[in-house]
Amino acid sequence: MGFFKRFIDRATKSKDPNSKRFKWDMARQICGHHVKYVTEEIDGTHEVIGRSGGLNIKDDELLVFASADVLMRCKIEEMQAWELLSKDGVVITAPDLEHGGKVRTVIVHYVYYR
Repeated sequence: MGFFKRFIDRATKSKDPNSKRFKWDMARQICGHHVKYVTEEIDGTHEVIGRSGGLNIKDDELLVFASADVLMRCKIEEMQAWELLSKDGVVITAPDLEHGGKVRTVIVHYVYYR
C-alpha cells in the first residue's frame, strides 16, 4: 500500500513554488531533519551562525533551531524554500519573526546518516 500512497502524493504534489500547498508540503518534508550547521551570507561571505539543531513546525511557523537558540522563525505561507541538489540541506528565504521581520536567507545543512 505504501507504493500507491507515494505515487498519489507525487502525482498530486503542487509544482507552483508560490502556492500555499507547495510551501506546506516543503515545510513538512524538511521538518524533523537534524541540523549539522546553518550558514547565512553576511558581507559577501557565508558564515556559520549555528550548529547542531533541528527544523520544527509550530502552529503555522517554521523554526530553525541550532546552537541552543532559535536562529529563524517564519510563517510557512511567507517562506520560499528549496532543497540543495545534493538533498543534504535546504535554503530558506523569509521574513524572520525572531529578528524583527527582516527578510533573511539561511542555508541549513543536514546531518548525514548512513
